[in-house]
Amino acid sequence: MAGNKLVLEGKISIISFICGLGVVFIPLIAIVGSDIDWVFDYLTGFNGKIATLVYITVINGFLLLIYKGPLYKVAVRACFLGFTFGCGTIISLSDTTWTHFGWYMCSLAFFHYSEYLVTAIINPRSLSLDSFLLNHSVEYTVAAVSSWVEFIIEKLLCPDIKQLSWLSVLGLLMVLCGEFLRKMAMFTAGSNFNHIVQNEKSQSHILVTSGVYAFFRHPSYVGWFYWSIGTQVMLCNPVCILGYTLASWRFFRERIEEEEISLIHFFGEDYIEYKRKVSSGLPFIAGIRMGS
Repeated sequence: MAGNKLVLEGKISIISFICGLGVVFIPLIAIVGSDIDWVFDYLTGFNGKIATLVYITVINGFLLLIYKGPLYKVAVRACFLGFTFGCGTIISLSDTTWTHFGWYMCSLAFFHYSEYLVTAIINPRSLSLDSFLLNHSVEYTVAAVSSWVEFIIEKLLCPDIKQLSWLSVLGLLMVLCGEFLRKMAMFTAGSNFNHIVQNEKSQSHILVTSGVYAFFRHPSYVGWFYWSIGTQVMLCNPVCILGYTLASWRFFRERIEEEEISLIHFFGEDYIEYKRKVSSGLPFIAGIRMGS
């Protein structure tokens, strides 16, 4: 059953992501057929908007025709993320001052899509629409929108601050390293990984201490922590850099304490010994106190 779910929903998400990603061909076709040299101008112009709208409508109709119910919900989300990644790629490769925002779009889309795809590979039994993490929380949505608003306002009022290429490259490196660490943690944990903190121990649940877990007790959280801050460094958003750092630190401190209560209950002295030897990986977060 789990294997069939992986084959079906994983395949649907891949096909749908590629369908959305196909938006990158719109400006290429336009360039071949005309003298348009600036892809970004084309996409933001009237013809580009119409072409993109038609493309989205056709693809959405196609997905609605071949997939029904829950499968369509998977398909449309994967397609949306593919479309976002495609638009981010176009902006990144265009001669525009929005290049770093294109990097951000690609990073955001890839993170959410890969969360679903990797879950489908390593733990298909826990796979659901929530595995995309698109509806992670109200706070997460507010944080994302706040970063967009800050970027646009600062770009209009003080555009030079958005052209600090060295800072954006640093942010990109943080995003890439954070993404890599999180996905390595997910693959290493395998079926033990779950987006939801588990309160009951399953028969297959084991204590993972190898691979990246030999360096950090919570490598997936470490990766996500630096990935989230890196997105704001990439955008040169000073307010959100501070806000994301504080909010992410507080979220993971509470999350780790909650999770370690369950881990100590599951594995007893084995986890306590592991906890003594390996740090959480996050600054100033020691995890649950043994006397509490």
